[in-house]
Amino acid sequence: QGQLVESGGGLVQTGGSLRLSCAVTGSTFRIYAMGWYRQAPGKQRELVATISSFGNTKYADSVKGRFTISRDNAKNTVYLQMNSLKPEDTGVYYCNRNSSILLDWGQGTQVTVSS
Repeated sequence: QGQLVESGGGLVQTGGSLRLSCAVTGSTFRIYAMGWYRQAPGKQRELVATISSFGNTKYADSVKGRFTISRDNAKNTVYLQMNSLKPEDTGVYYCNRNSSILLDWGQGTQVTVSS
């Protein structure tokens, strides 16, 4: 098992950038695909970006071309670089495995984009 600790959120203006980090404890990090999820106010949690254990990436259409997911297996960390942020990107961002075997959710990190 492992634990997830997200960080890097904040308040930015439209068009700004943020880089989120997710530190994962446990020795199995490198064998799992990972994902960044977000939950907007009043909405269900959605998957916005994934990265396989080999580094292959996929993105939701809403963030494609603006967000970049990456991972550092030596540091057990997954990142989300977010550029050209929009007010609709506002929400709590979480990381977890992209798998049917999820870890317990962390507290997430709040991202607020002002118009």
